[in-house]
Amino acid sequence: MNKNLIPLFLFLALSACFPRRKTIVTNPQALQNIPQVVPQNVPDYHKNNEEIKRASQAAPTNNTQVNIQFTPITSLQYIARYKDIAIQEMKTYGIPASITIAQGLFESGSGNGELARYAKNHFGIKCTSDWKGKSYFKDDDHPNDCFRVYDKDEDSYRDHSLFLKRKNYLSLYTLDKKDYKGWAYGLKKAGYATNPNYPTMLINIIEKYNLTQYNVTEDEVKTTTKPDSLVAIGNKKPDSSKIVIPQNISLPDKYYTIKQGDTLYNISKRFNLTVDQLRALNNMTDNTIKIGQKIMIAP
Repeated sequence: MNKNLIPLFLFLALSACFPRRKTIVTNPQALQNIPQVVPQNVPDYHKNNEEIKRASQAAPTNNTQVNIQFTPITSLQYIARYKDIAIQEMKTYGIPASITIAQGLFESGSGNGELARYAKNHFGIKCTSDWKGKSYFKDDDHPNDCFRVYDKDEDSYRDHSLFLKRKNYLSLYTLDKKDYKGWAYGLKKAGYATNPNYPTMLINIIEKYNLTQYNVTEDEVKTTTKPDSLVAIGNKKPDSSKIVIPQNISLPDKYYTIKQGDTLYNISKRFNLTVDQLRALNNMTDNTIKIGQKIMIAP
């Protein structure tokens, strides 16, 4: 045996004879004193929403607060209540009133949805980095997505008009105001909605409630103001010819039968809708469903 290895074997043998020490925490309190990493600037979603709800349900009267009892409305009542606002927005910004009303009906659940009731948000417009107003949090594309809160319903309609002044929507303003189908497909093409059936849903709503009666001709829209960026381009207008309206559109089945384990939320995700939209399609005042029930998933 190599004599140089003998000391090594002796060292290993002696090491094995001694017990190994375990690390023992003699003071459990010390564990509690370890600094915890707490995320900063994370809102308390529930507390925030409760404050928004309380504010929306109270009206100042002689320096006192009176709770307002919410009463669900029908689609026809929604149209009667907001058509004049949509017409005024059309005269100012050039967006067909039929499109605005149809979007408001669909996105807000005929005004009965959570966002419309508490945040006065009729179009589901989310917060952006430049949004300085109040926020309401609700599961949508992601858990606790941030939505804008408005002081008045009119503010929601105006913000919708301003939202459609963005660059990707400019080609829509070259369309005739009566071309609601072109606008419906143009909105989808510009990225307003991810639901592939969004244009046909808007078109069905417009035709079902004869919303084209609220569109006015070009001659009547003397005060129409088109987006600044569109005016700035001069004669070089965006090309609207790329907005293609499909022929012989095949729609999915309009009804779905409730199965065990279904909720309105998972059904809405399956068909690219929101819970508010599902409730509006089925004139529901809450989220109660039962096995075997048939619900409408398309207008």
